[in-house]
Amino acid sequence: MKHGSQPRRTPPRAERACPCGLPAAYGECCGRFHAGAAAPTAEALMRSRYAAFAVEDEAYLLRTWHPTTRPPRVEFERGMRWTGLEIEDVSGGSPVHTDGTVTFRAGYTYRGRPGELREKSRFARHQGAWTYLDAVATA
Repeated sequence: MKHGSQPRRTPPRAERACPCGLPAAYGECCGRFHAGAAAPTAEALMRSRYAAFAVEDEAYLLRTWHPTTRPPRVEFERGMRWTGLEIEDVSGGSPVHTDGTVTFRAGYTYRGRPGELREKSRFARHQGAWTYLDAVATA
């Protein structure tokens, strides 16, 4: 989900639907993680990171990236709009685990053309908090 640079989009108002696809308002869902609450599971972190890409919250993405794989910055592609997230599989990643994986499909439009990103993301705890480690594309 790393793409070319553009100014950060304004996050949805707290009462609007969350970009991650759960039936909750942004402020009660991923917005609270973007504001500083810790994601309790790898799946919650995956959803909140997807929402962060949707609203172009670079600070949150960097803060939740494992330090061993964190890039110096996150760039956003001009013309990219994330349109939906579907979680396909979760392994580990609960409050009692130290690592986990989340396989997902993320829909997008790029310059008006629809597309889909499919990945299996790995997550690991770092200093007690869930962090994104890396991912492999899936078919």
